[in-house]
Amino acid sequence: MSQEKDNPNNTDNTIDNEQVTPVGEPFSDEISPDLPPVDEGNDLSKLKDELAESRDKFLRLYSEFDNFRKRTQRERLDLLKSAGADVIIALLPVLDDFDRAQKAFSTTNGDSALKEGVDLIHNKMVSLLQQKGLSKMESVGKEFDVEFHEAITNIPAPTPDLVGKVVDEAESGYLLNGKVIRHAKVIVGN
Repeated sequence: MSQEKDNPNNTDNTIDNEQVTPVGEPFSDEISPDLPPVDEGNDLSKLKDELAESRDKFLRLYSEFDNFRKRTQRERLDLLKSAGADVIIALLPVLDDFDRAQKAFSTTNGDSALKEGVDLIHNKMVSLLQQKGLSKMESVGKEFDVEFHEAITNIPAPTPDLVGKVVDEAESGYLLNGKVIRHAKVIVGN
C-alpha cells in the first residue's frame, strides 16, 4: 500500500481505502465547507421574484418586437402603395392637358378621327393610373373642405343652396389610395 502513496501516477483519490480531497487531504464527513445557513423559504421567494421579473422583461421585449414587426409591415405596405407617387404626380399635368384637349374638341368641329384618338389615349392613361390607385375628386356642388380643396376665389353664389359650396373647379384634385396627392383648386360661393 505504500507503493500507492509514493506512485506519482496514482490518479485514484483513495489512500489506504480512505477518500481524499483533490489536494490529497483525507476526506471527512465532519469537515464541510463554510456555507451560510440556508433559509429555504427566503431563497424560494427570491427565486420567485427573479422569475416574475424575468417574465416581465420577456413580455415587454416580446411586445416591443411585435410592435416593431407590425410597424415595419405597415411602413412597407405604405411604401408599396405610394412607390410610384412621384411619377403619378408628374403625370397629372398631362391628364389636365388631355382634359383641356377634350373640351377644345367638343367646342370645335374638328377632325373626328383625331378626337377619337385623343379620347382613346386619354382613357387608356386614366385606366392605367386608376389601376395604380389614382382617383379624381368630384368637387363641384360639394361642401368646401380644406382637407380636399384649395379655394382660389369666392364669388356670389348663383343660388342660395350653393353658399359655402364649390361652384366651379379650376384644377382637378386627385387621391392616391385614399390620400390627397393634389388638392382641387376651386371657386367657392359665398
